[in-house]
Amino acid sequence: MKKKVLSVILAAVCTMGLMAGCGAEGSKGSTQSGAKGDSYTVGISQFAEHGSLDNCREGFLEGLKEEGIEEGKNLKVDYQNAQTDTGTASTIADSFVSEKVDMICAIATPCAASAYNSAMNADIPTVYTAVSDPVVAGLAKEDGSSVGNITGSSDVLPVEEQLKMIREMMPDAKKIGILYTTSEANSCSTIEEYKELADKYDFEIVDTGINTSADIEIAASDLVSKVDCLCNLTDNTVVNALQTVLDKANGAKIPVFGSEIEQVKSGCVASMGIDYYQLGIETGKMAAKILKGEEKASDTPFITASKAELYVNTAAADKIGMTLDADYIKDAAETFDKIEVK
Repeated sequence: MKKKVLSVILAAVCTMGLMAGCGAEGSKGSTQSGAKGDSYTVGISQFAEHGSLDNCREGFLEGLKEEGIEEGKNLKVDYQNAQTDTGTASTIADSFVSEKVDMICAIATPCAASAYNSAMNADIPTVYTAVSDPVVAGLAKEDGSSVGNITGSSDVLPVEEQLKMIREMMPDAKKIGILYTTSEANSCSTIEEYKELADKYDFEIVDTGINTSADIEIAASDLVSKVDCLCNLTDNTVVNALQTVLDKANGAKIPVFGSEIEQVKSGCVASMGIDYYQLGIETGKMAAKILKGEEKASDTPFITASKAELYVNTAAADKIGMTLDADYIKDAAETFDKIEVK
């Protein structure tokens, strides 16, 4: 009898052990499945809400999708916008680290810097886009390699091509005005590049630095009285207030030249700009390889945008009475005949 009871107990213990073993194996399998990439959570931190950065975000998601990582299927996206506030960008990055997302996508330099600082010791890769100068921003080394668990794409502006375009469209112009935010490292480095190349095209750069968006109206009013045209960068604070800048320039009957297609759609006369949607796609594909474990962010050099193309808005030119050279603009990648303000 004792032997029978003992055998029953042993059988029960073995059964429980098998069940526990199955439960442990199931849990382990689930963890391994996630590591292999059955599903991912990506936190997207965007510094401002405007066309070029929106295009980067949409392109990024498309790039992931083309590599088999699609929102609603195997991808959860937590999208946050810092509304041009660096403190908010830092808070967003910290929250993503607390949530233990699989990756942070940082759109624009302040968000990229915040994400890198927050995730530095968290084993969470950061992939950035729309960072004009990753080296100056401290996100990459001089040779393009990463400084840590971070990589991405640069929207470095084609400054010389832009100066050539302005000279073609304004043969008699002498002074180009540029508004920029003094705290944006990319804007400061781009200003220096403009100044270095300006003499080559017989231009003088007149730059005005601002601290916040509240400074833009007065700064723009003053600047338009001193120059023949304005050249707009991808400076997030200034782009966010582009309509204010355009209003002052239109009142002075001088053109504003943008730096990408969305600015031209919104009322800039022309731009030798880059395609931010395509840049986002290329960044998304890079991110997919990192998520799948095929590459490491720390071993991946940043990439740069493809060549610039000419975009023109004839309605913006008409608004200030500017005559465009038909022979020059006929080769534009896109020409718009209306102003679209979102």
